[in-house]
Amino acid sequence: MKVARWPAAFAAAFAAFVTLAAFARTLPAQQQDTTVRRQQRMLDSLAAALAAIQARLDSAAARPAEPPQAAPAQPPSGSYMNIGFVTLVDGGTSTEQDVPSIELGDHDPVVRGFTMPNSELSLDGAVDPYFKGFANIVYKIGERGETELELEEAYALTTSLPKNLQVKFGQYLTDFGRHNTQHPHAWAFVDLPLVLGQMFGRDGLRSQGVRLSWLAPTPWYTEAMVTVANSTNETTFSFRADESFQIHGGVPVDRPVQSFEDMLVVPRIATSFDITDTQTLVLGTSAAFGPNNSGFSARTQIYGVDGYWKWKSARASQGFPFVSLQGEALSRRYVAEQRLAIDDPAVTLPADTIWDSGSYLQGLWGIRPRIVAGLRGDWVRPATEAAFVSPQRLDRFRLSPNFTWYPTEFSKLRLQYNYDNRSIFGTDHSLWVQFEFLLGAHAAHKF
Repeated sequence: MKVARWPAAFAAAFAAFVTLAAFARTLPAQQQDTTVRRQQRMLDSLAAALAAIQARLDSAAARPAEPPQAAPAQPPSGSYMNIGFVTLVDGGTSTEQDVPSIELGDHDPVVRGFTMPNSELSLDGAVDPYFKGFANIVYKIGERGETELELEEAYALTTSLPKNLQVKFGQYLTDFGRHNTQHPHAWAFVDLPLVLGQMFGRDGLRSQGVRLSWLAPTPWYTEAMVTVANSTNETTFSFRADESFQIHGGVPVDRPVQSFEDMLVVPRIATSFDITDTQTLVLGTSAAFGPNNSGFSARTQIYGVDGYWKWKSARASQGFPFVSLQGEALSRRYVAEQRLAIDDPAVTLPADTIWDSGSYLQGLWGIRPRIVAGLRGDWVRPATEAAFVSPQRLDRFRLSPNFTWYPTEFSKLRLQYNYDNRSIFGTDHSLWVQFEFLLGAHAAHKF
C-alpha cells in the first residue's frame, strides 16, 4: 500500500514544480537564473526518486506471491451442544391388575389406563479437542401419578487416543448385549425383554465406571471392550443392589469395597460383516462378574450371546423393504451364602448356587416406508431349584406381535398385544398403544 502512494506524490510535486516555473518567468533575469538552477536540482531529485520507486516496483513484481496466511485453528472447546427431547405415552389394559408384576422394565406400562414411562432430555457436544460429553435426564410418571427424575446417563468419550483406543467414563448403560444400551425410544417393542428384566432388574444394567474399548484392525468391524464399574446401586440388580434379595431371599449384607474383586467387571466383544450386498450379520458375546450381597464373599456371573441379521432389498426406497432378526440368550450363576430369610429372620437359608437362563428372539418386517410389523418371543426359566422361590424365577413365556407406523422420523404410533403364560399364575392378555414424539436434535429412529 505504501508503494501505491508514490505516483500520487510525484504528481503533486510535478504540479508544484510547474507552478513554480510559471511564477519564475515573471521575475527579473538574475533572479530567473537562480530559480532555474533550483528547479534543475529539484528535477534531478525527482528523477532519482522516480528511478528508486521503479526499481522497487520491478523487484516486487519479480517475487512470487506469498500464499495468504491461514488463521490458526481454534479448538472446538464447547463449540456446540445438541439438545433434544423425546416423550413416550402408553395406554392400554391387561387381564392382570398388578401390571408391574408382568411388565418388568422401568419404562414399561405400569397401570391399566395411561402411563408416561419416559420423557428424556438429551444433551451432547464437544468439550474440547480431546473429549465429547453426553447426558440423558429422564422424567417419568410413576404408578401412583408421582413424577420421578433420574440422571440416566452422564459420561465423556475420548476422541484422539492412538492405536484405535477409546475411553468412556461416567454413568452409562453398560455394554452387555445389544438391547441393554438402547434407550426406550429406540426399542422395537413397547416393553423390555423378559430375560433382561430378570437378569438386570427394572432399570437395566448401568453404573458409574470406566470403559476401555479397542477397534481391531480387521477387514471387518471388530471391537473389544471392558467396563469396570461400581457394583452397588439400584441398577446392579444381580450384584449388590438392595433389591437383589428377590433372587436369594435373604437379608442383604452391607458389603463395602475392599479390593478390585468388589467391583463389577463387564467384558464384551462384537463383530459385524456383510454376508452379501444385501445382508449384514452382527455377533457378540458378553459377561459380567461381581460380588452379590447374600454374603461377604458371594459372587455372581452372567454370560450372554447376541446376534442381529438384516436383509434390505437392493431396490430399497428409504430403507424399505427390509427383514431383520435379533436375539439374545443369557445365563446367570448366582452363588448365595448361608443367610437369614428376609421374610422371617428366625429362619436360616442354606448356601445355594442358583442358575437361571432366558432368551428372546424378535423379527421385524419393514413392509413399506414407515410401516413395520414385528413379532417377539420371550422365554425365562430357572435352571436349578433354590431354597427361596421367587416370582422372578418362575417359568414364563411371552409372545408379542406389534405394528408400528412412523408418520415421520420424529414420531411413531405403535399397537402391541402380549400373551403371557406364567407357571402357577396362568395366562394373561395385554393390549398396549404407544405414541412417541421427538423435539430438537435427538437422533432419529433407525429403520
